[in-house]
Amino acid sequence: MSQQTSHGITYPESTDHARIWEHMQTMAASIDPQLSPVDRQVFTTSGTWTKPTSAKWVRVRVIGGGGGGGGVPSGTSGQGASGSGGGGGGYAESVLMASSLGSTVAVTVGTGGTGGAAGANDGNAGGSSSFGSLVVAAGGAQGVAMARTSGNNVVTGGLAGNGTTGDILIQGTDGGNGYVQGGLPGCQSSGGGTVLAGTRRSTASLSGAAGTAGKSFGGGGGGAQGGTTTGTSFNGGNGADGVVIVESFF
Repeated sequence: MSQQTSHGITYPESTDHARIWEHMQTMAASIDPQLSPVDRQVFTTSGTWTKPTSAKWVRVRVIGGGGGGGGVPSGTSGQGASGSGGGGGGYAESVLMASSLGSTVAVTVGTGGTGGAAGANDGNAGGSSSFGSLVVAAGGAQGVAMARTSGNNVVTGGLAGNGTTGDILIQGTDGGNGYVQGGLPGCQSSGGGTVLAGTRRSTASLSGAAGTAGKSFGGGGGGAQGGTTTGTSFNGGNGADGVVIVESFF
């Protein structure tokens, strides 16, 4: 009778009287599937993961969507405004035994929150991403709008999302605060970053500018800047969609 190791490699025992070449053939056939390359599936939109045949372990990495940046309203020349940036999505990771998973698993990719519309409008929070209920990461919170002023003002950036379910849980980075000093926007309202995405700085402009879009995957959108040379309203930047990465090992 032949035996198997805990990882599925077949070997003979002393009472197995097959010829040596047959032992070698059996062992080679049992090892060969384990030398297969990693099966990597990257989900940028929601869908369904199907377990590959002979998979033994599955590594899952999940990032939530980024929050949208805050907008700024119109006003008069000489008044500045600075919406705050949206938070970056959280990160969660787990290594799972393939045998513990069903043949398919529902995958949800959190969409990035849209930036606040031009005017005194807050952005929208990013959505959560998940691999079934086993690995879950929350999206980043939204940036906040700011009214125009010739004085001083500050609004807090959107909080980063957290990894909520999994073996490794990491928080993204918060969105940058929007601030105005003496009517001049500080242009520091960057969109927050994630484990796989850097922060997105806001646009520096005396005439003002819309918020910048978040970086993939899961970065927060930058806050809009209301420049002092015009009184135009601007929208906040959109947060980037999250991602679910599933790697199967054989």
